Amino acid sequence: MRATLETLGIVCVVGLAQAALSLVGLGSALALSPPPSIAPWTVLTSVYAHGSVGHLLANALALLLVGPLVERRTTRLRFHAFVVASGALAGTTQVILGGLVGPPTAVLGISGAVFALGGYLLAGNAATTTLFDRLRLTARAQFALFAGVAVLLTLATAAPGVALLAHAAGTFCGLVAGRVRLLER
Repeated sequence: MRATLETLGIVCVVGLAQAALSLVGLGSALALSPPPSIAPWTVLTSVYAHGSVGHLLANALALLLVGPLVERRTTRLRFHAFVVASGALAGTTQVILGGLVGPPTAVLGISGAVFALGGYLLAGNAATTTLFDRLRLTARAQFALFAGVAVLLTLATAAPGVALLAHAAGTFCGLVAGRVRLLER
């Protein structure tokens, strides 16, 4: 659980920095806001920042459930790179596409990366690999299936104020990465 615990440590350190920034009126300085080009560092900081202690605890619990299972199959460096990349992709998707379907909003939290880790577990296990090998689905059919699964998982966990597009993007990213076994040693 080393990489998972390191990730939680980073989340806590960023949370403390966020609390300190809030004391001087800069609490949203770590959130990814549209357009991302104004504060490009927030593509990274928003992955580890959270809106509240409850938000942080919920994401920490989810990370503790899926992180160690993925971590056993990969290296620390790949785990951290995947968390950063999938979290950044999920957040950026939420900010860009979310602004097209509603008012532009800021996004923060590691849940997009956690959904990607869960998607990786779902698509990258032996049972799923055997199933896909037997079904012989085309790449296009797999793409459509992964998109459908991402939407279903996102809707199953939907709640007010949740970054639904980030969760869907994270799940889809994880499903694709799991299918090609991107993180395997």
